[in-house]
Amino acid sequence: MAAEPVVNETVGLVVAGGKPITLIGKQVYVGEQAPDFKVVNDRFAPITLTDFANKTVLISVVPSLDTGVCSLQTKRFNEEVANLPEDVAILTISNDLPFAQKRFCSTEGVESLKVLSDSVWRDFGAKYGLMIKDMGLLSRAIFVIDNTGKISYKELVADISTHPDYDAALNAVKEANSLLTK
Repeated sequence: MAAEPVVNETVGLVVAGGKPITLIGKQVYVGEQAPDFKVVNDRFAPITLTDFANKTVLISVVPSLDTGVCSLQTKRFNEEVANLPEDVAILTISNDLPFAQKRFCSTEGVESLKVLSDSVWRDFGAKYGLMIKDMGLLSRAIFVIDNTGKISYKELVADISTHPDYDAALNAVKEANSLLTK
């Protein structure tokens, strides 16, 4: 009989509706090399972190674009792209199907950042410890990855129904990006 694969589970970091939820996958930390991952764009073409090599990358993770806070978070970062250097990439990742993501972006005018789906392989959620057990959604989080591929900022939002700290994330992007020019 084959052994069940070992799955990392983390409890107590995040709540939903006031109740603790279990996150599946390996937690990552500031200072570590960011794990490469594979997600898809609106045409189901594979996109990986290595596609953004030598750039500062902000990854905005949302449970579902069709909810209020997730929608506002995505639109806020879409607006912020104009205030950042060209060598900064902003990605929004959710488990929404690419069809739904494309509709959302079209309806909401989201054109400046890349909206990507982890619905095919669930690779991102597993490698960053964000898959919500028994829900099939990703937990709300923000990561900043510097141009060397290291995680320089992480916010795992403690209550998935609340907004991340936008200013802290944007300041982390600017600080990580300023290291490029030194």
